[in-house]
Amino acid sequence: MLTVFNVVAPVFAIVAFGYLMVRFKLYPASGVQGLLTFVNSFVTPFLLFRAMLTVDFGHAFHPANIVPFFVSAVIVFALGIAGGRVIFHNRPGESVATGMIGMYSNLVLLGLPIISRAYGDEALTIAFTLIGLHAAVMMTIALVVMEIVRSDGKKLGQAVREALISIARNPLLIGIAFGFAGNLLGIKLPPIAADFIDILTRAIVPVALFGLGGALNSYSLRDNWPEALFTSSLKLIVHPLIVWTIMVPILRVDPQIARYAVVMAAMPSGVNVYIYASYYNRSVDVAANGILISTVAAVVTVSAWLAVLG
Repeated sequence: MLTVFNVVAPVFAIVAFGYLMVRFKLYPASGVQGLLTFVNSFVTPFLLFRAMLTVDFGHAFHPANIVPFFVSAVIVFALGIAGGRVIFHNRPGESVATGMIGMYSNLVLLGLPIISRAYGDEALTIAFTLIGLHAAVMMTIALVVMEIVRSDGKKLGQAVREALISIARNPLLIGIAFGFAGNLLGIKLPPIAADFIDILTRAIVPVALFGLGGALNSYSLRDNWPEALFTSSLKLIVHPLIVWTIMVPILRVDPQIARYAVVMAAMPSGVNVYIYASYYNRSVDVAANGILISTVAAVVTVSAWLAVLG
């Protein structure tokens, strides 16, 4: 258990440090979004580019190691929508927004630092693959479902087109696409370019975690915390549990490999949940509370998953 603590404590300590610095106005709240933009739009694309450029695709891409993560996410999404409708009596659009809390994981800001500290470089191939597909798959599903169910929605064809355009402009996917193309063409980075990317990507962990902590100051618990707690439980417990069930008992994946996807599934809700809810003006307060509750609770739940998985 001490080993698990040594893995997660520094990660969440930096998150807490960022929160306190913004909370006590020792770091400007206006600068937090800049940090997150720097990580998501500039540094991480280079990290994914290098990963795709150097990965051995024949060894890395096994559907059994990747697909269960997304199948589980869709199942949890459906459970969140059903819970919103049946338990909390939400309108369809509101239920979809709250279901998003359970489906969308914080893979970049928390997942990558934790899994790299816990399992080292051997876990990064699966981690990078999940990160690369995550935004495209999850956001497309969420956008299309919302456009179908909300009464003032656009036509399905238009919703799909807008989703595809948004995906094509995603910096993470652009980095992956260039890295994939370079891998197929056998391109090798010159030493200066390799060193540039190496130095730049070292900033990901501290900047991402500090920025996430600062961003948590924007959220506060309100009267709808039971709903946020329900969806956070789906995210932190049910999602990784389904991933494990599909991968190990059903598909017979080696537990030492399956745990990488399980830990990534155990990450709290990502900030895109709030952006998504705000865009549609559906359950914005629940989304904010879901991010806050799941991130704080992840200190315990992620530690528990790491202890169980080894």
